[in-house]
Amino acid sequence: MKILVAEYAVGACVNEFMPEGKAMLSMLVRSFSSCGYEVFYPTAGAKLRSGVAVQTAAFEKTLEKLSKECDVALVIAPDEMLGDLTEIVEENTENLGCTAESARLCADKLRCTRMLERENIPVPETIGSGEYSGDFVLKPRFGCASEGVHRSNCGTLEEGFIATRFIEGEHISASIITGKTQLPLTVNRQLIEIGEKISYRGGVVPYNCDRNDEIIDVAQKATKILGCRGYAGVDIVLGDKPYVVDVNPRPTTSIIGIARVLDTEIAELILKARFGELPSHVNIKGSFTFRKEELLSL
Repeated sequence: MKILVAEYAVGACVNEFMPEGKAMLSMLVRSFSSCGYEVFYPTAGAKLRSGVAVQTAAFEKTLEKLSKECDVALVIAPDEMLGDLTEIVEENTENLGCTAESARLCADKLRCTRMLERENIPVPETIGSGEYSGDFVLKPRFGCASEGVHRSNCGTLEEGFIATRFIEGEHISASIITGKTQLPLTVNRQLIEIGEKISYRGGVVPYNCDRNDEIIDVAQKATKILGCRGYAGVDIVLGDKPYVVDVNPRPTTSIIGIARVLDTEIAELILKARFGELPSHVNIKGSFTFRKEELLSL
């Protein structure tokens, strides 16, 4: 089987996202390759130790060409681009990730939050336009990682931004794979720097606390409501409730650590979610801590 793994930062040479993008791509290509599959990835320059590099100066055109030549494909890209890129894959081959429709829904932080709110999933108070007053986090309505995210006490929202009430608590993520059934992988701790700006610095995989069942339950419900398929990550602030602050309909940086502590290949689980039956659980051995500045050396 020919497998395409297309990661936007590597394929389009986007330095801002290169550490996380290259580390995720390298891990996934290595995992699929170790399972005996022929793996292709588009690149604007960077070469990996595994897989077949396909040089490109036009990521979308190369994605279209390779997706026609491969049996399955998985796309990783900034959330606001993921829907359109996934649609290219869906038109040409079997998509191993979330659908384009689900990707677009999750990318719209306001629409996503409102949908979860209607289904009684705990989310922070969210303002989509106009004035705000209090302790709020301002973030782009469409965006990924921690770009453009900062705290503010009052003001008027600029076009394209939303304000969410700042929640005191632990910064957590939950990693879920969804096929015919849902398979929780790990709860993870996010290393977040909080000042005027809020920055993601790395993670600890897994993170065990006495509220893990509560975290997983909310994450599974959120991904199901949003129609996620394949691997997805749910960002949560664990306060008096597990508040869902973001749903990522794609492999997230935590997958780098997950692949190191799972007793099975993450690639096989992603394939089983699309074509077979997921196991009822996975076994975790040990833990792994990573920091953003160290990712390129992993």
